[in-house]
Amino acid sequence: MVTLHLGQVMADAGQAPTHAYFPTTAIVSMVYVTENGDSAEIAVIGNDGVVGISLFLGGDRTPGCTVVHNAGQAYRLPSRHLAAEFERRAVVMRLLLRYTQALVTQITQTAVCNRHHHLEQQLCRWLLLRLERSVTDELTVTHEIISTLLGVRREGVSHEARKLQVSGLIRYRRGRLRVLDREGLMRVVCECFGVVHKEYERLLSAPDAGQGPRAHHSS
Repeated sequence: MVTLHLGQVMADAGQAPTHAYFPTTAIVSMVYVTENGDSAEIAVIGNDGVVGISLFLGGDRTPGCTVVHNAGQAYRLPSRHLAAEFERRAVVMRLLLRYTQALVTQITQTAVCNRHHHLEQQLCRWLLLRLERSVTDELTVTHEIISTLLGVRREGVSHEARKLQVSGLIRYRRGRLRVLDREGLMRVVCECFGVVHKEYERLLSAPDAGQGPRAHHSS
């Protein structure tokens, strides 16, 4: 068990990770950074998954980086042990491949959402994905960080967050954002959140997939 700190870069783009991480309370972003320095989040990983899928997929490294955006705890496993268990145990292989398929769905749906849906819906999706992977309804985050992860202007995030706050859905103060009405966010969000949620449930809550997506490595 290790502590992951806010802003910690777990693996840079093109870097072969030395460990796999299974977050329990931490939340990690998969981020792609362009040559001119622009960035956008392509997926979020929490107590539903593992940081370091390249270790068992054979690619060794990825073009993006992974950054901690909610500090917390995680189990850390040396890469050689994960690779060995993947090769040796069919149940481990099936579970990790199911998780990878769910993660690919999230990456795909994020691309669709960022291209076709309104910023308010993107923000709601971003918040709900984190709530599902968080032990509280409060996130330590700034509008600047959200805008960086969504790949949009900070002013746009501030405008949409203000609307959600006026509607009583969230409360934001000094870098702390608390969700007050999760059901209200569900009414505003686009279908992208539902697609991702259902795929994680389908793949990671199956009888042969171990425990459910929120609990399979949180104990």
